[in-house]
Amino acid sequence: MLRFITSLFFLLNLGTVLGQSKPIDTQPKDTVVYKQSYGIRAGIDLSRIVTGQLDENYRGLEIVADYRLTQNLYLAAELGTEEKTRQEDLYNFTSSGSYVKVGVDKNTYANWYGEQNSIFMGGRLAYSAHSQTLNNYQIFDSNRYWNPDGFGQGSDIAEEFSGRSAFWLEGVFGTKVELFANIFLGASVRLGFLLTNPSKEERFPDLFIPGFNKVTDNSKFGVGYNYSISYFLPLYKKRKKVKKKIETLEEENQ
Repeated sequence: MLRFITSLFFLLNLGTVLGQSKPIDTQPKDTVVYKQSYGIRAGIDLSRIVTGQLDENYRGLEIVADYRLTQNLYLAAELGTEEKTRQEDLYNFTSSGSYVKVGVDKNTYANWYGEQNSIFMGGRLAYSAHSQTLNNYQIFDSNRYWNPDGFGQGSDIAEEFSGRSAFWLEGVFGTKVELFANIFLGASVRLGFLLTNPSKEERFPDLFIPGFNKVTDNSKFGVGYNYSISYFLPLYKKRKKVKKKIETLEEENQ
């Protein structure tokens, strides 16, 4: 009996010593894994719909979409169609056609955990296939003696110039804010630079390119904007990369 009690006492003391030999972790690791949703976000441009309701000479529709590639990088695209009629001093014309823009956006905004907002900048390569119709025109005459109140009548017969196309680069700066769960409101401004515009050498060059906006003489730049509402469809989740700053007592003493 005495031998049994002695052995039990020895085992208890041994367990205590071994337990005290393990180092105490004064900085326990955070076991929570932070994950972010990845997927497709798609919607429509509200500005073109509103403009079409307010201006009878305009019709347009644009579909916007992006796909999250990394934590801050998105593959983005826009697909749309526009038709616009304009009255100038000597002529009236209608431009109509479709366009596609493909590129990337980079988010520069650091979200809190659970947020999916973005302030982004990006670029697009854009292409438009369109036509232009000269609805009517007048003849400019510097001698206004016989017609002081107007210009000479040209033609009221519409003439269509079809098979037009154009390529341009586009710089984008904008933001997207999550209003409700997976519902985003976005806005962006765009600066385009024409790469090709074959119609410039034709009798009636392009004056408005769908997706690019107004074309001006002696300039290859165009300005645009959009206001979008979109829905995010999450497909999978990935761990969020967090930059941790580890401070030790030795670093504090240096």
